[in-house]
Amino acid sequence: MKAYVFPGQGAQFPGMGRDLYERSALAKDLFETANGILGFRITDLMFNGSGDDLKQTRVTQPAIFLHSVILASVIGDGFRPDMVAGHSLGEFSALVAGRSISFEDGLALVSRRAMAMQKACEMNPSTMAAVIGTDDRIVEETCNEIGEIVVPANYNSPGQIVISGSNEGIDKAIEVLKSKGAKRAIKLQVGGAFHSPLMEPARAELEEAIRSTNFNVPVCPVYQNVDATPSLDPEKIKSRLVAQLTSPVRWTQSIINMIADGADNFTEVGPGSVLQGLIKKINKDVTTQSAVF
Repeated sequence: MKAYVFPGQGAQFPGMGRDLYERSALAKDLFETANGILGFRITDLMFNGSGDDLKQTRVTQPAIFLHSVILASVIGDGFRPDMVAGHSLGEFSALVAGRSISFEDGLALVSRRAMAMQKACEMNPSTMAAVIGTDDRIVEETCNEIGEIVVPANYNSPGQIVISGSNEGIDKAIEVLKSKGAKRAIKLQVGGAFHSPLMEPARAELEEAIRSTNFNVPVCPVYQNVDATPSLDPEKIKSRLVAQLTSPVRWTQSIINMIADGADNFTEVGPGSVLQGLIKKINKDVTTQSAVF
């Protein structure tokens, strides 16, 4: 069975999407539609901007979403998923590609999400850290004993987890995890504590937008970050999408469940190949590749 997966924040690169724009009339039309919806020419930043330009949250999230969704669109009949999943932001791409929400509504939600997360970051200075080479249970226990807001944020693959929380809490957690034998525990260059309770202001703001958006039954099951299980129910999809901002991304569990349900071929749709690397760490026997137009 074929699964399609969609990357999240961090997959951006200068020049992303230019080849699609230049080679496909459909892609060009969708990019120009996006410029109108966003109220600025995101294509100028994607095609010609620097790495720093693309790091702006208001740019990063819509840019990755557009690259992923437009690539899925131009593949056309070749895009035939048996199941889909997206990593964090990528869940919105998966829902649009899976026809649960429209391109226009998906972009509007992603833009709203980016701005809400940026505001939440400014309200609560915070950060994230990658922890490599230790058991998930040890990371979870450490977060609970720190005495600050620190939580597991991304279960990326066995032995690779990202934690999220206050600046002080993350600093303490890094030291404790190193003392417990973690191979690496390093702070990430991010704007705030994504997928933690510190994103509550963003969650509350995004909930209103999600609840008022029309969601359809997708063309295939969508494995969502919050509980790593599939859904075809629009109301369940909405609720899980709202909860995603303050809950961990259960990517390892999602891939394990997709494989258990029959997936043996994973295609990454969007910039980069990070998800393929994570999937191979979860199960080296499955086939992975990038979507090609």
